[in-house]
Amino acid sequence: MTPRLTVAELPDRVRRLAQGRPGQRVVIGIVGPPGAGKSTVSERLAALLGAEARVLPMDGFHLAQRELERLGRADRKGAPDTFDVDGYVNALTRVRADTVATVYVPAFDRTLEEPIACALPFGPDVRVVLTEGNYLLHDAGGWEQVCPLLDECWYLDVDDAVRVARLVDRHIRHGRSEPAARAWVEQVDERNTALVALGRDRADVLVALD
Repeated sequence: MTPRLTVAELPDRVRRLAQGRPGQRVVIGIVGPPGAGKSTVSERLAALLGAEARVLPMDGFHLAQRELERLGRADRKGAPDTFDVDGYVNALTRVRADTVATVYVPAFDRTLEEPIACALPFGPDVRVVLTEGNYLLHDAGGWEQVCPLLDECWYLDVDDAVRVARLVDRHIRHGRSEPAARAWVEQVDERNTALVALGRDRADVLVALD
């Protein structure tokens, strides 16, 4: 049976994993549907673990808006094929293996709604990598390469009503009208949620959220 833990219980689990990998980095995947709170949980966990932990967001590998428009995918931004999955896999591979050089990865600016190159440094002092995103347990389109790079992958379990309300509020804060925000959640985000949920049973831990 998959263990079910609270956020407060996660640091001890990370420390135990790190003890089993002396001299190596521990890479934890934090996955969940849109609006589950992946960024919030990851940043909170990094703060609890201290300077040795850093967050590597999958969102930094969004294709640029210009490229999404060229490909005809801008109307479903956030779907699996609107990311540079190979770039994400390569970055995870480098960050996991290279504990000497500083490896730079992109971040995602939610104000611009664009990725920012070389924004996040992973230097030799980083021992724990918390990578968060929707599709870490997805098993198609190149995403199946991700899970073998993770020591564990945790799925955030959150009430759907809470999650959807967060999504609508997020879209409104970033400039959409309320009707447009609700339409995007229903037509795009919830379609992606169904894909993410397919991987739930493959998670190593279910993280209980309010």
